[in-house]
Amino acid sequence: MNRRGFAKLAGLGAVGAVGSAVEPAVAAAVSLADPAPARTGREPRDARRWDTCTRVARDLLLVGEDGSDLKLEYLKVLIDNGLPRTRSPKRILVVGAGIAGLVAATLLKRAGHRVTVIEANGNRIGGRIKTFRTGFADRSQYAEAGAMRIPDFHPLTLALIDKLGITRRLFYNVDVRPGDAATGPVPPVVYTPRRGPAWRSGPSRGEFTAPERANHTLIRVNGITQRRDEYARNPREINASFGLRDGRTAGKILDDALDPVRDYFSVVRGSARVDKPLPELIEGWARVLYDFDDYSMNRFLREHARLSDAAIDAIGTLENLTSRLPLSFMHTFLTRSLVNPSATYWEMEGGSRELPYRLAPGLRGDIRMDRRAVRIRHTARGVRVETVTETGSTESDFRRQGRGETFEGDLAIITIPFSALRHVEIAPALPYPKRRAIIELHYDSATKVLLEFRRRWWEFDERDWKRELGPRYRPGSAAHVTGGGSVTDNANRFVYFPSHPVPGSEGGVVLASYSWADDATRWDSMDDDERYGYALRGLQEVHGERISEFYTGHGMTQSWMRNRYAFGEAAVFTPGQMTEIHPAIATPVGRLHFAGEHTSLKHSWIEGALESAVRAALEANA
Repeated sequence: MNRRGFAKLAGLGAVGAVGSAVEPAVAAAVSLADPAPARTGREPRDARRWDTCTRVARDLLLVGEDGSDLKLEYLKVLIDNGLPRTRSPKRILVVGAGIAGLVAATLLKRAGHRVTVIEANGNRIGGRIKTFRTGFADRSQYAEAGAMRIPDFHPLTLALIDKLGITRRLFYNVDVRPGDAATGPVPPVVYTPRRGPAWRSGPSRGEFTAPERANHTLIRVNGITQRRDEYARNPREINASFGLRDGRTAGKILDDALDPVRDYFSVVRGSARVDKPLPELIEGWARVLYDFDDYSMNRFLREHARLSDAAIDAIGTLENLTSRLPLSFMHTFLTRSLVNPSATYWEMEGGSRELPYRLAPGLRGDIRMDRRAVRIRHTARGVRVETVTETGSTESDFRRQGRGETFEGDLAIITIPFSALRHVEIAPALPYPKRRAIIELHYDSATKVLLEFRRRWWEFDERDWKRELGPRYRPGSAAHVTGGGSVTDNANRFVYFPSHPVPGSEGGVVLASYSWADDATRWDSMDDDERYGYALRGLQEVHGERISEFYTGHGMTQSWMRNRYAFGEAAVFTPGQMTEIHPAIATPVGRLHFAGEHTSLKHSWIEGALESAVRAALEANA
């Protein structure tokens, strides 16, 4: 398939053909609002709905209609070759300087187009990639407000980090013992396509070994405190506190409930699951969508898996699902099925902001900050984007907007979240399937509260505590970990410790509370400064009163739902939206193209934003 053919295919991420030809199929998708019992595969299928499920399955797997591996193609464009050099340069407007917009603009500029990136924020680029670099007592400290970890099965992100010369290092999603470290050089990025040789970002320079996982972080629920490894060995005490009589961990109960659905598209070989051959893989995922897209996670566990209330309560609390139980089954299933629990995670030294800011020099003079799009007009001849200027603050006041600037181009790539695009006037009106997607696509809340400590007490054992506190010493539960996180049923919910010390500093910043959905909105009701005291109290409930000895009184917090440019942390489907709404999300409309994590099926991940950026750049370059 030639580049032009691939670009046409990539226009919908392999969901359908580019342009209005798709709209009848999208509009004709059968409503899932009145769900039926799960199918067994023996009942007659609704042909239109099955076609929609098959196309979404291809999009999920990044498989072209001819069986081509779109992920491999995206790697070749982003990392190896770039876009073909254009012989017809266009004026291209990119709305939004998040990572999708920056990457799309970079690819198109290098291909010879004239690009202008229009960004509402006057202070920074990067969107939901944001690193706090000020606000702490120790000026060398930093912490992530947004994206903080990259799994090893996201090759576009890792390969781009390496290509830009950013140092990556392990992010300990599971804790290790203090002092343990990886050995050997950072490995190259390897992607194994379904056919043909593996793609590699470079040669191997030696064997890399990650430190052994300790699993010593804490679980504190229903008044009981245990280390994670203790719970894994004997879950009965904590399970009984939920009224659950089961010798399995909550995670094992959940995985056992999901395994029959995984059987649709994979088989167990030894101790691992292996995908079925490609045609069966596509059909299997289509069956999953056909049978379960209209389920919430709660409905699936209760009606299909037939779990008890006690089991669902334990799963919700310990596996961080409580606040997302009413949301789409498919969202949680994708995370549990595509994320290998033994995966290696990485982070960027200096913070995730390194990624957008390494791209910025290549777009010098092309990024217009403090320009909030308020009106988009598109015709057969081109696109006009009208903007207003604000005060340059992330939380700037709508009432203080002033006259902005109008930009004109041959086409535009819209990368801002649909939750923000909802407030932009677009004329003429977009087709109904696209407007419905913009109006209804659900965005979740996510809130972080970070606290700074002058000493890394989570790395202490009891001897360290005695030495540090002297006569004020009182026994407690020493964490003695690096990285990883604790879980609690109090308002903090999930706690993450830094994976590496900041050179020259004895202290560190703890992600004292990381919460989603309803758990997050309860923090959002507070003023920012009010959150720190409550977060410290919740952290003390898990790790003891004595940790306050080292609290500097400084912290930072981020509510993505209250951020006036993000309007939420990420797109998270409600039941039915994956087949009802997703097919229209990435579809170009005339000279308007769409990118961003919400247009992929890797919601909330940088990888999804990068996939969409390459796809949209291919469309624009065609």
